[in-house]
Amino acid sequence: MAKATRESFGETLLEIAERNPNLVVLDADLSKSTMTQAFLKKYPQRHLEFGIAEQNMIGAAAGLALSGKIPVLTSFACFLVGRLENIRIAAAYNKTNMKLVGTHAGIGIGEDGTSQMGLEDVAAMRALPNMVVLQPADHEETRQAVRWMIEHQGPVYLRLTRQKMPDLHGADYKWGFNKIDVIFEPKTKPSKYQATIVASGGPAPCAVEAAKELEKKGFSVRVANASTLAPFDDEAIARFAKDSQRLVTVEDHNINGGLGSAVCEAAGAHGGGVPIVRLGLREFGESASPEQLYEKYGLSSSAIAEACLKNLG
Repeated sequence: MAKATRESFGETLLEIAERNPNLVVLDADLSKSTMTQAFLKKYPQRHLEFGIAEQNMIGAAAGLALSGKIPVLTSFACFLVGRLENIRIAAAYNKTNMKLVGTHAGIGIGEDGTSQMGLEDVAAMRALPNMVVLQPADHEETRQAVRWMIEHQGPVYLRLTRQKMPDLHGADYKWGFNKIDVIFEPKTKPSKYQATIVASGGPAPCAVEAAKELEKKGFSVRVANASTLAPFDDEAIARFAKDSQRLVTVEDHNINGGLGSAVCEAAGAHGGGVPIVRLGLREFGESASPEQLYEKYGLSSSAIAEACLKNLG
């Protein structure tokens, strides 16, 4: 059943809280949107409301973490990572056990418009030493990633969607930290794929749709899902580069510093020599429906399909 990853996060957090009394949630006047309202109702003494003051929330979370609690900070991605100078010292430098959760990622939030869209957050958080960056693509992946995040000792940034995400993984799926998993392969495996699409988060379903449509036309395109963005699974990219005519990266984020940059870095380090096409934002978004914005900014299934084949010899 299609569900926004922010919803999956809220549900899973509530389940974990029942058996982990050290878990506390910090909000910045957005509990209704970040899906922590159910936690507030069930555990009011373990929920702290800071109002529109993410900077203060980060400092308080550091103190809670150093006192043995597991603080989960939630806000819109753009507002939370906008306090990068505080996150840099309070979380990353001190390796503090803080869990930062940025919802409403990318242009997929739709009509709320530019001021609410997190489009540079992955780049900022990938730049911080000691920071884990996660972006699950569906309900089951989010549930498993959240459980891992709470058990992990150290700072984690979790990036979540406002829009509903269809199920991309089956019931037997086992999420692996820092492992890129293949979510679609054509029925007939070729000696060399026309393209391997590496997607993350919101556009991942569009990537699968593009590959399925191309398969109907006789093209072999594989789709991989990168849910861990820092650290990064360089080995998977090296494998993809060897048996693909090109790599196509797709992200609801600025192309600089995000998934596309991570794939280019990995391919360059391992001498892949394969052409890489990066799909993502090169400017600020605007206000429209998520579908309209994905079409305009080249994240739709048709745009992804074209990027797989354009000018291919």
